[in-house]
Amino acid sequence: MNEVKNWAYRNLKGDPVIWFIVLILSLFSILVVYSATGSLAYKMMDGNTEYYLIKHSVLVIVSLGAIWLAHRIDYRYYSKISRLVLWLCVPLLLFTWMFGTNINEASRWLTIPVINQAFQPSDLAKLALLVTLASMLSKRQQSIDDFQKAIVPMLFWIGLICGLIALTNFSSAILLFLTCMLVLFIGRVPMKYLGMLVVICASFGSVAFMVGQRGGTAISRVEDYINNDTPYQAKQAYIAIASGGVIGKGPGQSDQRNFLPHPYSDFIYAIILEEYGMIGGVLILFLYLALLYRGMKAAEQNDRAYGGLLSAGLSFALVVQALVNMGVAVGLGPVTGLTLPFISMGGTSQLFAGVALGIILSVSRGEIDNFGGAIGNQYKEAA
Repeated sequence: MNEVKNWAYRNLKGDPVIWFIVLILSLFSILVVYSATGSLAYKMMDGNTEYYLIKHSVLVIVSLGAIWLAHRIDYRYYSKISRLVLWLCVPLLLFTWMFGTNINEASRWLTIPVINQAFQPSDLAKLALLVTLASMLSKRQQSIDDFQKAIVPMLFWIGLICGLIALTNFSSAILLFLTCMLVLFIGRVPMKYLGMLVVICASFGSVAFMVGQRGGTAISRVEDYINNDTPYQAKQAYIAIASGGVIGKGPGQSDQRNFLPHPYSDFIYAIILEEYGMIGGVLILFLYLALLYRGMKAAEQNDRAYGGLLSAGLSFALVVQALVNMGVAVGLGPVTGLTLPFISMGGTSQLFAGVALGIILSVSRGEIDNFGGAIGNQYKEAA
């Protein structure tokens, strides 16, 4: 036990509670994805039911490696490369919209040659935008009322990136816009400028609605929800939740995984509720809320505006996406294509979520390294 504590102290810096939460979510992800993909793997891989288990486990390990690597880098360095990455994302998003791999009538993916791995440029763009926004806000705190120099660049980037993402994914664009609004509010941007951002993003969104790929789908899903016209995937999710009850059917005992579309990604929370019941569902919800709390605590304790805004923005982006995914599964909102971070089976989306969490840990690590030296020494002595 002492050796484990010493190893953890040397290698896992930052908030230990966040590390504990991500490890629990990762282990839970492997269990649920294995259950949700068993039938699919049997049909698609000639009876090899472990195919997706192995593939997803590798992705989980890679994601944990991304968290570890990102948290070892001083979070201040991310601001130096985020603007360059943001410029790179603009042509990538346009190229994806016009020539990307089309799945379910949406071109959201590019296929990386050689490794044949699907990649969503929108995931990179969301991360780069939030890092850039935190950097801009922190540098302009003393001139936050200067509209031309302080406000215009931020409004431009938010409107442009959200508009480009909306061409293929309305739900992700709306979620990113709301997160940016929250970061601007925390960064003391006057309300009149937040109102202008709403107008700007509405304009970009209107253009994306007319020329994009998912405008009609977004409207039909909202209309179905308002008119209580439950779509097929939502009905199957409700059946899964109802049959799970309080304690669930048990790991690997899901029946609705054979009927529910995308039970390993968009509707994985319904499988969790079916197999682990309300107890398991509440536990997962608690872990995400605890992650938000620790991320906001790191933001509050950081003595730099950039670190605080960065941790707050990324924490809200991850947890709000999780809450929306869970809300859709239980019928609290229209169907979206948003996954459950750290649990749903994914590719590069899981990798970028890991990088985001690593940056949050880097912010908390800075506080522990700077102000927690005495506590760290006590921990080492106790170990």
